[in-house]
Amino acid sequence: MDELRSSVRFPLKLPVEVRAEQSGVAGETEDISAGGVLFYMDNELEIGSPIEFTISMPASVLGTATDVVVKCTGRVVRCSKHGDRTAVAAVIDEYHFDRTQ
Repeated sequence: MDELRSSVRFPLKLPVEVRAEQSGVAGETEDISAGGVLFYMDNELEIGSPIEFTISMPASVLGTATDVVVKCTGRVVRCSKHGDRTAVAAVIDEYHFDRTQ
């Protein structure tokens, strides 16, 4: 059975910092679309819980003079164990770009 997606997903493995319930956890993205992100981390998150996350996009990948940081707010829509890590799918409700110095 094919999954129906509302937007194209891009397979990008980038560092992500996730904040949920007052704690921060590092992870790595698996893929990103205009409306959501799938990332791997060591912790499980509750489905439906609000999260804030920051994705670091290196200047060398983007072809820009400085790194770009995408700051997002969203909600966890799915969690599943994959070995010793957890795959977390989140919808992106809001985002903005910050250029690091």
